[in-house]
Amino acid sequence: MKAVDASRGYDVVIIGGGPAGATAANDLAALGHSVLLLDRAGRIKPCGGAIPPRAIKDFLIPDHLLVAKARSARMISPADRKVDIPIENGYVGMVDREQFDEWLRERAANSGAVRCTGTFERIEYTDDGVPVVHFRNRTDDGATALRKDFRSEGIAATVRARCVIGADGARSAVAQQCVPGAEKTEYVFAYHEILRAPAVRPAGYDDTRCDVYYRGELSPDFYGWVFPHGNTLSVGTGSADKGFSLRGATGALRQAAGLQALEVIRREGAPLPMKPLPRWDDGRAVVLAGDAAGVVAPASGEGIYYALYGGRLAAEAAHAYLETGDARALATARKKFMKAHGKVFWVLGIMQRFWYSSDKRRESFVKICMDKDVQQLTFESYMNKELARKKPMAHVRIFFKDMAHLLGLAKA
Repeated sequence: MKAVDASRGYDVVIIGGGPAGATAANDLAALGHSVLLLDRAGRIKPCGGAIPPRAIKDFLIPDHLLVAKARSARMISPADRKVDIPIENGYVGMVDREQFDEWLRERAANSGAVRCTGTFERIEYTDDGVPVVHFRNRTDDGATALRKDFRSEGIAATVRARCVIGADGARSAVAQQCVPGAEKTEYVFAYHEILRAPAVRPAGYDDTRCDVYYRGELSPDFYGWVFPHGNTLSVGTGSADKGFSLRGATGALRQAAGLQALEVIRREGAPLPMKPLPRWDDGRAVVLAGDAAGVVAPASGEGIYYALYGGRLAAEAAHAYLETGDARALATARKKFMKAHGKVFWVLGIMQRFWYSSDKRRESFVKICMDKDVQQLTFESYMNKELARKKPMAHVRIFFKDMAHLLGLAKA
């Protein structure tokens, strides 16, 4: 691992080594830029770990990182209606974030990025407009700190940069300090437990299926999940209601799924942003990516693909800025993202606010998922990361079916 030279500057300092930051670091280093990747380490983000084929293809994710391959999804209603949706001609890859994120960071290092384990503190601009990043370095030479040292005070350090990418997750310190409007982010709070997979499968258990529970007792405004991870399971839930007990709901979910006796390996919780920030740059030298920019999909909570893509767009914007010196190039990251996915986020936001608002509506939502047109178009959009435009009459049929449920004309 290369040592950090804080006495010199870097073309780009990237704060945060998750999928967004590590992808940006890899892309920029591959272009020949000097890159410093600053990551806290010692903490794993709570995440179901699902990545669609589009992510595997676009970001060259090797098969050995996939700890499981989900080939179907089961939607479970408040009344215990179960709708199984096969993933035809493909699968959704499942990853362990501890291994996956570290592989992405190592790929960036192999491309030439310098890794540093430390905690970001602030950004200051010099009189001539150069950003200086202040952080606490966990080791003298920038090598990855051991977990037992994670809470150590560290060594104060500064490094100059021509450009800074803030990829430091939800409630990003970079965003809060540098980007107007960052305080307006909306959050769902997620919690999950990693369980050891059963040696003897309980009745109905399928390690190639993702189970999604739409029940008010498990979440008043989101959903609960049971996702296979090979030798482990991710079981969790989320809610924007700060008074709702996520840990209690996860216990109830384990009971409902027949998994209450399984060993808990670890517990994790974190906020998930549910709406892209209105702005991703400071107009000078800072641009955001990933959760820091708010790119977790409403309704589904999917974030890995959007983090990878957002990191790539931030790298493209940073490269354009470094090549031209025009700070307006930084705004292109958000413009490109919203052009590609803004409509999907808008639709999902409406869906979450309406269908997740009561058990009566959740029951209708799961019933709609029985429809083959809905299943096919939904998975085409999910797998390929764009709204399906095939079969226009299928869209028309879905519209009238949705209206029937909205007006209470459809039979439950």
